[in-house]
Amino acid sequence: MALQALLARAEAHLPQPLQLTPAARDMLIAMADGDGRMLLNQVEVLHDLGGDQPLDGDALTSLLQKRAPSHDKDRDGHYNLASALHKSLRSSDADAALYWLARALDAGENPLFILRRLVRFASEDVGLADPQALRQALAAKEAYQFLGSPEGELAIFEAALYLATAPKSNAAYKASKAALQAARDHGGLMPPAHLMNAPTKMMKDLGYGAGYLYDHDHEDGFSGQNCFPDDLPRQSFYQPPERGFERDIAKRLAYWDRLRSQKKNKE
Repeated sequence: MALQALLARAEAHLPQPLQLTPAARDMLIAMADGDGRMLLNQVEVLHDLGGDQPLDGDALTSLLQKRAPSHDKDRDGHYNLASALHKSLRSSDADAALYWLARALDAGENPLFILRRLVRFASEDVGLADPQALRQALAAKEAYQFLGSPEGELAIFEAALYLATAPKSNAAYKASKAALQAARDHGGLMPPAHLMNAPTKMMKDLGYGAGYLYDHDHEDGFSGQNCFPDDLPRQSFYQPPERGFERDIAKRLAYWDRLRSQKKNKE
């Protein structure tokens, strides 16, 4: 029953339900053998392959056997290969990343599953250390969708090489987690009045927008005004490391911190 409910929820997010006969639908659930992740992966494969005619049980079994990632003698499976690829990229081991990527594709892995992992990696593990990383991953996805297999798979290898050799930083990822936690802890605090618009006279009378400093009118294009809630001390979520492009970002943040401190001392 749990997998049936999971399948129903997954199909609710698709443009249309999977083209399966009732018997094939039951077989799909049985093939998952109680593994929700396996069921969702099979749904993903069937959705990506499309098709106008409903599949019966035999057609479904044949299709998934051709597309399912193979397991070698050491029982390396779908998620183990994906994990090995991700961690090789994180370790900046380009050759190992190429190996695990090749293993996954050779096993029949859905290339779009791999591309989703690469896009995630570009955001989580490269981040702003190389702002081009996410663009490279998305460009590989677009190239693959345009060319298909096998021609489009070269773009996947190129994206993996770019990500493996890019500088790494999870500072943006950590900052997002910290900011979300702060939002949950202090979610009821209003923005300071000077940051709020005042489209009505009543709002103006309440002080909305009063005292707002237009940064472009100030020296250095920077006002130093407080943008946190009045009852929340200034936070420091984002702490870029001295790697890649984030070296430049760190210098900018330090520059604005210095100006902010100077302006506050003059008040």
